[in-house]
Amino acid sequence: MKTTMIQWMLAASVVIVLTACTKDSSSDLNGWTVTNDSSSDNSTSGSSTVSGSADASASATLNLSELTALTVDKSSAEPTSVATAYYPEAEDNLDDTSNSEFTSGSVAQITIDMANQQSGTVDGVTITNTNGTIVCNHGSNKVCYTVSGTTSCGSLTIVGEKKCEVVLNGVDITSPDSAALNILSKKRAFVCLADGTTNTLRDTQSSNDHKGALYAKGKLLFSGTGSLSVYGRHNNAIHSADYIIFNKGVNVYANSTTNHGIKANDGIYINGGILNVEVSAGGAKAINCESDVIVNGGRTIAIATGNRTYDSTEGDYKSAKGIKADGNISINGGEVAVRVTGTQAEGIESEGTMDITGGTVSVYAKQDDAMNAAGNMTISGGTVIGYSAGNDGMDANGNFYIKGGIVYAIGASQPEVGIDANTEGGYKLYVQGGTLIAVGGLESGAQLSQACYQAASWSRNTWYNLTTGGTTVAFQTPASGGSGLVVSTASTPTLTCNGSTVSLSSYSGGMGGMGPGGWR
Repeated sequence: MKTTMIQWMLAASVVIVLTACTKDSSSDLNGWTVTNDSSSDNSTSGSSTVSGSADASASATLNLSELTALTVDKSSAEPTSVATAYYPEAEDNLDDTSNSEFTSGSVAQITIDMANQQSGTVDGVTITNTNGTIVCNHGSNKVCYTVSGTTSCGSLTIVGEKKCEVVLNGVDITSPDSAALNILSKKRAFVCLADGTTNTLRDTQSSNDHKGALYAKGKLLFSGTGSLSVYGRHNNAIHSADYIIFNKGVNVYANSTTNHGIKANDGIYINGGILNVEVSAGGAKAINCESDVIVNGGRTIAIATGNRTYDSTEGDYKSAKGIKADGNISINGGEVAVRVTGTQAEGIESEGTMDITGGTVSVYAKQDDAMNAAGNMTISGGTVIGYSAGNDGMDANGNFYIKGGIVYAIGASQPEVGIDANTEGGYKLYVQGGTLIAVGGLESGAQLSQACYQAASWSRNTWYNLTTGGTTVAFQTPASGGSGLVVSTASTPTLTCNGSTVSLSSYSGGMGGMGPGGWR
């Protein structure tokens, strides 16, 4: 049953005793009372001591210290929370990585030893080895290549008219002048990481014009339970001219110091696995797609540390990003964590819409928006943190809908806000459900069909517990940032710190004295 706004306002008027947490100073900004610790507002980390404590029985714990110090994690178990896997051509069973035809007697089984491969023709496959540069041409045959061995000055190129499987079975390739693994067939390439194996692909800086240390002209589908590390020093680490699928069980690390970590033209679909991506070049994206990005499972960590740079070819500036899609972004399961620390760099950006229905999404951006969509942004489930130390926590250039899940948005000091929508363009923020926590307030003119409350006073770098309907969310406030703390829940909430209750009053949207759009 829906509770009316009048009932919510009556509930909000209940007197709640306020006991402030430990703090060093306080200030009043446009009607917001904020208690500060000794850290500077320009800091991104704050003091080393965090006040308060998280509720040990909380259903969700939102830890900002872990997010701002995010590093790769190759060893923790893959999350079990998943949504239904997505395969663009599932109706024809074309993306099925368990397809047994590659192990059948009708498919050529070719073993490649990168350390000592002989030239010749095997089962209709032509193999040439020129000083460590190995080229395999399977023509119109379907082939399963099993690749092993180490070379510090070589590469493997696969050419053919049919799809193939490439089993990486403990291979280590360093290429001096091309992609380490270069799959030039336009058909599907099923890359299987053999169970228990460690595989490494590297290229080096060279004048040769190749697009990635691992490059595929066609679709690239990862499976298996081994590990793969790919280092791009000339261009991208992993690049497909079509789409890329990551499946449950894989453990992939992609690192580029020159361009993007993972690049695909026609889609990136993460159905599972452990995926760690790091980039450090100016304007580089950890994950970059010219179409849609869909995450349904696994654990994805994307870290970008490069600064904004000028692209003389395009005649414009490019900023580094954690995840960038020229199409839409959809996150339905698994875990996604992003840290971006360069100048004017966004955490996650979609040139289309952004929809989050499940999973856990944690994004930190030092300078620009943590999460940005050119179109509508909708959160209807999952746990989502968007923390920007220099701009809006979450920003939609269309409408922004919060319908469910746990949402924690943190914007920088005024004029930035926790959650921004394109009010000046005729759009709105709609708060319709879920549990919402916003540091920095909400977009002015927001339509609040679920009641919102503001804390009369709060402390920075401190743990709070928000309880509603018997469910508690523990969250850590930032060391610096926005000047208002707003919460919204399906039933009347209780906010506590160190066991003491914090007073809440009704909140109608926007910052005190601020203009439309939160002074964007």
